[in-house]
Amino acid sequence: MSLSVDEVKKIAHLARIEISEAEALATRQQLNDIFALIGQMQAVNTEGIEPMSHAQDLMLRLRDDVVTEQDQHALFQSIAPQVEGGLYLVPRVIE
Repeated sequence: MSLSVDEVKKIAHLARIEISEAEALATRQQLNDIFALIGQMQAVNTEGIEPMSHAQDLMLRLRDDVVTEQDQHALFQSIAPQVEGGLYLVPRVIE
């Protein structure tokens, strides 16, 4: 796929970006280079290759899921300006 300068200008207009003729030419070349790279990547045969979650086959160090904090819900509710039914009440900002 190759873009023309007019297509680059149309894309810039749709994105509400002001672009000069020189910038359109430079952007056209950069976008066409990106499309060429994408074309090369799509041409690679990936048949039978299992997808990876990460580029390196590393294992994450995991820790036990243990509660380390005490429940301070009642303390925080006691100092809140307004509370009802265990919930914090805040002023309405959208009418």
